[in-house]
Amino acid sequence: MDPLRVLIAKPGLDGHDRGAKVVARALRDAGMEVIYTGLRQTPVQVAAAAIQEDVDCVGISILSGAHNVLVPEILDELARRGGGDIPVFVGGIIPDKDIPPLVARGVRKVFLPGSSTRDIIAFIQEEIGQRQRA
Repeated sequence: MDPLRVLIAKPGLDGHDRGAKVVARALRDAGMEVIYTGLRQTPVQVAAAAIQEDVDCVGISILSGAHNVLVPEILDELARRGGGDIPVFVGGIIPDKDIPPLVARGVRKVFLPGSSTRDIIAFIQEEIGQRQRA
């Protein structure tokens, strides 16, 4: 079986990528193939990379407070490119009140600061397992 392919994206002007790199390394160490977009990606660039790399899921790291704008734009762009079924999870500083609207919009899970990388790995494995069985 091929390893799970995960895109880790840092959209917007946020220049802090330490958390994204920690998650990327943990996913890699768990046997996943990780594509890291680097800093300051546009929603179009994130969606294009996800489609081009044929990923199983997308992780978005946001600390800038722009999650209510950037995440829906990424979801819309994925759908426009035929990737609306790709599971998307978000990590970063997300106020509690903003989580339900993101989930209603299509985000499968939000991981807040202090989340365990084991929990992120388990989520991806479960999410992709469900998708592969469907």
